Amino acid sequence: MLVVGVDPGLTRCGLAAVEGAPGRRARLVAVTVVGTPRTEDLAVRLCALERSLEQFMDAHQPDEVAVEAVFSQRNSASVIPTAQASGVAALVGGRRGVPVATHTPTEVKAAVTGSGRADKQQVSRMVTAVLGLSAPPSPVDATDALALCLAHLWQAPVRARFAAARR
Repeated sequence: MLVVGVDPGLTRCGLAAVEGAPGRRARLVAVTVVGTPRTEDLAVRLCALERSLEQFMDAHQPDEVAVEAVFSQRNSASVIPTAQASGVAALVGGRRGVPVATHTPTEVKAAVTGSGRADKQQVSRMVTAVLGLSAPPSPVDATDALALCLAHLWQAPVRARFAAARR
């Protein structure tokens, strides 16, 4: 399965593509960070983000998309653009008929490090080790997008069991 992970943001949006399956080594396919200038109009920024997401998904043809869930931070001004970017990611995946799932930062940290309270350095070390990278991904938005992919891949059996139980 190929998963595209999206760490949403208008200024910096992490995008990653990772191939793998539970019980198999995950393989990095691509990772990048795209962004839009804060000086641009909101509509222009959203359109630019949508084009970048479309190009990334065109290039990698994901089976599923994992987006970091937006959570309330102390700075509510940063939540709104993050939510808007998250909506664009869900729209691009949905338009393609690709399943889109959201994962909270705590879920991702727990899946990747074993602790939902892990710090950024712990997540970075685990992502680097699991993917066999020679250096930690940079910037942190790239690391977060890769961690989303890994968490999504590793939680696939749980999602499948849950879906089967609902039928």
